[in-house]
Amino acid sequence: MKNLFYYLSALLIMVSFVACKTTTAQKTTDITGKTWKLTELNGKPIQLKNPKNNPYFKLDMNGMRYEGKAGCNGLGGTFEIKPDMMRIKFNQGMSTMMACEDLDIENQFTKAILAADNYFVNGNTLTLNKAKMAPLAKFVLE
Repeated sequence: MKNLFYYLSALLIMVSFVACKTTTAQKTTDITGKTWKLTELNGKPIQLKNPKNNPYFKLDMNGMRYEGKAGCNGLGGTFEIKPDMMRIKFNQGMSTMMACEDLDIENQFTKAILAADNYFVNGNTLTLNKAKMAPLAKFVLE
């Protein structure tokens, strides 16, 4: 009888360890408070003349604001997000207007984030999408 008690106790402990491990291994879909660096636009890797001007953005839940660089120009504005549905909307904001080497990339980047209405996270990769079309832009966690 003692052996049965020990086996059942050991089994219960093992099940609780497995249950705890499973819940901590879940993926996170929280994209806020992180810096996301652009790697692709419209399914193609970006080709920058000046790699120091790699576009990026960051979402700040305080004030629901986004900020970043479209390359050499800064950009920012407000956004709306529904993380449980993976929906996002960037509102037209402000941008500086300096002449830059990679102006075409900047324009495509700005159009992509303003057109996006949903997102997907896979590990350290974020994609911004419009409806169920191919990804508009792909980012990596910086």
